[in-house]
Amino acid sequence: AKAANEGTPEFKLIQLLKTGEEKTREEMGKIWGSQDGLQIAINKGMQSKWIVCTKTTIKRIAEEVKDETASKLKTMLANKVPGDYDKKMLQDLKKRQLLSIKKIKFYKVTKGPNFQPKRQAEIADLTAEMLAKKTWEGVKFKKLNPLAKGKELSTGNFHPLFQLRDQFRSILLELGFEEMPTDFYVDSSFWNFDALFIPQQHPARDMQDTFFLSEPELCNSLNPDLKDNVKKAHEGNCYGSIGYRYNWEPEEARKNIMRTHTTPCSARMLLALSKEIAKTKVFTPKKYFSIDKVFRNEATDATHLYEFHQVEGLIADTKVSLKQLMGVIAEFFNRLGITNVKFKPTFNPYTCLLYTSPSPRDLSTSRMPSSA
Repeated sequence: AKAANEGTPEFKLIQLLKTGEEKTREEMGKIWGSQDGLQIAINKGMQSKWIVCTKTTIKRIAEEVKDETASKLKTMLANKVPGDYDKKMLQDLKKRQLLSIKKIKFYKVTKGPNFQPKRQAEIADLTAEMLAKKTWEGVKFKKLNPLAKGKELSTGNFHPLFQLRDQFRSILLELGFEEMPTDFYVDSSFWNFDALFIPQQHPARDMQDTFFLSEPELCNSLNPDLKDNVKKAHEGNCYGSIGYRYNWEPEEARKNIMRTHTTPCSARMLLALSKEIAKTKVFTPKKYFSIDKVFRNEATDATHLYEFHQVEGLIADTKVSLKQLMGVIAEFFNRLGITNVKFKPTFNPYTCLLYTSPSPRDLSTSRMPSSA
């Protein structure tokens, strides 16, 4: 507004000189009053060809001048819509600080279709009290949005180990396996060791490898359907095997332990299957699996605990071989996303096989005990 009313700096400068008059820069500085804006006025005056300058002097060469910039500023004061003017001119005036552009937002408010002189709150829920008193009549209810998300609750998540267990379970069920009941952690040494043909002198049955219970120390009884056969198998009096040829002790088999593997569950299922065959005289192939916790008396470190989960499976069928076993294992890992599965034979030096040399009299009929 000041430049529009009083004139631009270059117009003020030209007014200080008569046509053809020349003055030194020092004299003009004294007349101007300060150096603020003087150089800008000189530059703009030269661009408009109103003056010529040397290093020391300023000379007016124009006879009549018209301050068009001030005229434009006056026009802008009357019409303050920037879109009506040239952008380059606006930028030049803004750069010279002769113009400032401000954005002004305004809103037009009109009555809508739901306008009411007094605001009425919308009701979200229809209550039993409103039905009883009939106060729901005339009440405005909020619109329901069936796609709206409910409030997010802060809940826990499954442990990664449980998530992996569920993935294993799903794959084995898809492969036709049936899950075995494994809902017990305490078992007798009879099922955990003796029924699996593990001799009572085996290192795995020592205190440093197995957790033995102090209360109750012993189970009530041994399975009557297996007790005698297990005793004969260990002592070498059945199935054409020489066994381990030692005196099998029932009291040792009655010791309660924290199970060291889930294979006792497999032994129980095979016993139940044999009873079913004996009863129906029909053999039905079966596939069983289990995923559950087992316990070992091991030193704990970053990768070992005294408890861990074991995945176990068995197939009871005719004409099954190592080839079928390898195929099931490969398919299991393929469904996990592990496709490059390779098999190789190995030797586990920690596996202990107890064998006593037979006497010369027994050499003709003796057999090495076979592992299952």
